[in-house]
Order: sequence, then structure tokens, then C-alpha cells
Amino acid sequence: MSIRPLRKAVLPVAGLGTRFLPATKAIPKEMLPVVDKPLIQYAVDEARAAGIEQFCMVTGRGKTALIDHFDIAFELESTLASRHKDDALEMLRSERMEPGSITTVRQQVPLGLGHAIWCARVFIGDDPFAILLPDDLVLSKTPCLQQLADAYRETGGNVVAVENVPREHVSRYGVLKTGAEHGNLVEVLGLVEKPKPEVAPSTLSIIGRYVLLPEVVNYLARMDRGAGGEVQLTDAMAKMVGHAPFHGLKFEGRRFDCGDKAGYLEAQLAFALARPDLGSSVRNFLKAYADA
Repeated sequence: MSIRPLRKAVLPVAGLGTRFLPATKAIPKEMLPVVDKPLIQYAVDEARAAGIEQFCMVTGRGKTALIDHFDIAFELESTLASRHKDDALEMLRSERMEPGSITTVRQQVPLGLGHAIWCARVFIGDDPFAILLPDDLVLSKTPCLQQLADAYRETGGNVVAVENVPREHVSRYGVLKTGAEHGNLVEVLGLVEKPKPEVAPSTLSIIGRYVLLPEVVNYLARMDRGAGGEVQLTDAMAKMVGHAPFHGLKFEGRRFDCGDKAGYLEAQLAFALARPDLGSSVRNFLKAYADA
């Protein structure tokens, strides 16, 4: 079996971020920082670590800051150089993107995640591709998407990152009907989007990391409406089951839902504690608050 290389990633970033108003009134929610790096940068860095070379951001109105973030800031770099702030300058240069490696398309109407991926159909073409939802941030020894990319190269098919969630929360996710397990890989026999807890086939739920074959676009193009009246990616993926290998990957690491205020605050603490330059200071002030 010939396995096509995985070099493309789609980042759906058209959402309004209403749960974080008023902070997101003037800036995209994907530009909210965790410690000192915006969510969109974490997603791109994770993808690059997995060998991704080409990116498509599915954007909406008012999202130009996402593209500007990855542009070269000549004035800033010149100022840093003149002030001999070499560490900061090197950090910026190390995160530069190759010219032409980022493209954008507009999702002009909010018709769901499946519709957002369909908007990137020309970029996807006939290639396998990754999807990263920046709201989901994963702290792990091996980047989450790299784990999925390794699983894709092993299986040659669709792979989604999954974790068990409390049954009362399954209505927030796409949920797997599971088959055989092989280590951390679970065979997918079916998928249900946002099921009621009492009828959910399992509690193994998809988080915001996917590696999919391009055929999914053909199913999305039908514009079938699912949960919430939207074009659901999960519904299109369900139609691929049985036509190509399909697995859920129980990834190593801890996932934080940064689309939720409590999850976002927890991510701040977890990522700060994991930093050698900040961990001890954060532990000290947390202890002071706990003792107060």
C-alpha cells in the first residue's frame, strides 16, 4: 500500500469567539495568549513538528491579525537588532514561515466545521491533510499531531485524536462506535455527532486533531445538514467508515479546552508550570494563594 505524504493542514479559524467577549471584540480569539504565545502559534508549531509544510486558514471578517502574526515585522526586528536584543530577535526569526506556505480562504457564512473544511477544498486537492482546531491545546511530550501523523503512516487511513469524556458531556462531541483495539489505536466502526448521553455508542470522543483522506470533501460537498442545522464534519467522516482504514488514537498528553474560560485559565497554569523559566515562580505564588 502506497501511503501519500502528509504535508498539508487546515486550520478553521472563522469563529467569533463570543464566549471571550469583550476580549475578542477587536482581536481574534486565536490570538489570545497562553503564557506568551497565541493559540494560533501553538497550533502552527505543533503542525510543523509533524512535518506539515503548507497551511490553509479558513477565516472570517476581522481575522487579518492571524495572517499578520506570521508576517515579517521589519520595524520590530530592526528595533530589536539596534538594541542588541538578540534572544528576542532570534526567537522571532526561528518562527518565520516559508514564503507562500500560508494561504487563506473565507468562510462567509457560519455553517459549521464541515462547511469550513469544504471551503478549503481547492487547497486540499487530492492530498491527505491534517485539521487542527486551535481552541484545543495539548500538553504532551510528543506533539499530538505528530502522534497522529505516525499513526497515519502506520495505517494509511483516517485517524482522529480521541479521549474518554464524562457521559454527560458526550453531546458536545463527535463520538466513536468502537471496534478492535491495537495498543492506543481503536478501530472506528461508526461516528455520531453530539449524541444524547443515553444513546451514545461510547464515551470515546473526538478532539480537535484529525488526519483525513481527501475523499471526505466529496461527502462534505453534498451540504447535508446535521446537528444544529450545520454541515457536520463528523457526518461526512462517518460515510468514509468501511471504505478506508479509520482509527481513533488515544493520544499521549493532556488536552485543554481553550474555548472555555475555565479550560483556558487551566492551560495558562499548566503551560507555565511546564516552563523551566517560570515553573518555580508559578508554584510559589500558587502556594501563597492556596495558603491565604
